[in-house]
Amino acid sequence: MNSKVFHQIKLGVNIDHIATLRQARGGNEPEPASAAAIAELNGADGITIHLREDRRHIQDRDLNILRQTIQTSLNLEMADNDEIINIALNVKPDQITLVPEKRKELTTEGGLDVISNKKKLKETVKKFTDAGIASSLFIDPDKNQIETSKEICATHIEIHTGSYANSSKQTRESELKKIFDSASYADNLGLVVNAGHGLNYNNVTGLLLFKKWNEFNIGHSIISRAVLIGLDNAVKDMKNLLIRY
Repeated sequence: MNSKVFHQIKLGVNIDHIATLRQARGGNEPEPASAAAIAELNGADGITIHLREDRRHIQDRDLNILRQTIQTSLNLEMADNDEIINIALNVKPDQITLVPEKRKELTTEGGLDVISNKKKLKETVKKFTDAGIASSLFIDPDKNQIETSKEICATHIEIHTGSYANSSKQTRESELKKIFDSASYADNLGLVVNAGHGLNYNNVTGLLLFKKWNEFNIGHSIISRAVLIGLDNAVKDMKNLLIRY
């Protein structure tokens, strides 16, 4: 009898770039809700979208449709912006993830500075907590940021893995150690620990040595692979990599 206990890390599939492709022509295809359904049918444990202030990809209609059609869990990435906060409180995703946001960036650059924005973020987290919505903060692997996240009553954090994803062979081990130390510290504080940014089919396995991850949020790599082999196969391939024991 096999006595090994298998643990499956949850896979949150970010479908922002399905909307990016649609917006490139200003038409109505591909449809993000259809992509979400395919991802769910092939193993996604949740769907992540980022409703940006400039609406460069995901639109308000997408959020509304996805809230009605997603069968797993909807994670809404968002800036700490009053307009987006009000939209989120009205739509009620299962979870929100607060991220830093700059108009000119191609993608999210770095983690949220929870320490410098503690007062405002605490007020925002309370709004979502009172509404029964889980709050996650996208932060760098820094113990001070993690401790402050706990202080303002966030339930989850998502560790920014960009520096690890972009690291050289010479710096990869030190970047991994920083992530593992931070994840362990957050887990000991009672936070639910997620990770994301820049993760792909090659580097994601390096994170599996830490045994208490809850979820990885992965978008660009999965959507890129889907162009070549289909979204169903791209999701299955990533899901299979996340099995650890």
